[in-house]
Amino acid sequence: MSDDNSGSGYVTSGQEYARDTNYLEDRITADGSSGWPVEPGRYRLVIARACPWANRAAIVRRLLGLEPVISMGICGPTHDERSWTFDLDPDGRDPVLGYERLQEAFLARDPQYPRGITVPAMVDVPTKAVVTNAFMQMTLDFSTEWTAHHRDGAPDLYPEKLRDEMGEVMQRVYTEVNNGVYRCGFAGSQRAYDRAYDRVWTALDWLEERLSTQRYLMGDTITEADVRLFTTLARFDAVYHGHFKCNRQKLTEMPALWGYARDLFQTPGFGDTTDFPQIKEHYYVVHADINPTQVIPMGPDTSVWLTPHGREELGGSPFGDGTPPGPVAPGEEVPADHGPGGIGHRPDGERH
Repeated sequence: MSDDNSGSGYVTSGQEYARDTNYLEDRITADGSSGWPVEPGRYRLVIARACPWANRAAIVRRLLGLEPVISMGICGPTHDERSWTFDLDPDGRDPVLGYERLQEAFLARDPQYPRGITVPAMVDVPTKAVVTNAFMQMTLDFSTEWTAHHRDGAPDLYPEKLRDEMGEVMQRVYTEVNNGVYRCGFAGSQRAYDRAYDRVWTALDWLEERLSTQRYLMGDTITEADVRLFTTLARFDAVYHGHFKCNRQKLTEMPALWGYARDLFQTPGFGDTTDFPQIKEHYYVVHADINPTQVIPMGPDTSVWLTPHGREELGGSPFGDGTPPGPVAPGEEVPADHGPGGIGHRPDGERH
């Protein structure tokens, strides 16, 4: 989704879906050797709540307590062929950057920028130019390069002793699940879809088994691996099951994964960054080639995300020796009617 920003053209007839991963890969580092030093107040994280990759960045920023040092701009759930837009802001402009479109930050970096305008993006506020949109490295750098600015009690989301195994788990989660659902949804042939479907469900069965005996992907506490899986699970029944045809089962029909997903959702930092109406509006409106009517489904009922999950029986604790993050920063709250059990969508004619 974030790698293609046209209203159609996601599906190439007869072809498998291939994600464009050609990102701006500059890094913001503690020692500044990259040319982009860690500096409180200098950078703005631009997200869209609809996007799973951007949702990751919002979760990690909140879990680590980086809100005071990295500001956040929020684009609306839909976009056109040019880019994501700041249509949620009162005058349709990001209040810090002054932009109407995220595209402007990419063009400030490179006036001939040829690739997709994607979220999440880290923007250098003084120059108003994008620094990086490499979403996989971005969140790891929040954990490793911004440590001087982590909140007291912040979790270690990327423990050094687990990094080798985490790398393998996160790579499989990415290729087979995070991106796997897109391979199903944007398959251009029956053969491509069938292969993608088998891969998604092979991986989900592996995860169901893994999570039946341990509370989190890497053991007893939350890590970056859980953040990466969660954002796909949060969208599964609302979007991927039907819209992307990943319909062998619903998430609610997989006991371990459903309990695990609710456990995370009910943990500060996860559910309070999840906006179900924006998620549905994005996929069903923007992907016009697979949903040409752009009608947004009313269901499913999201109040089920607040039901007891029972995962405490497996032991462990979300933050280990640390503590949960505090309240959501003012102005960054998900509207109450966009959370569990909230509205299905805005009435026709009131879309962003």
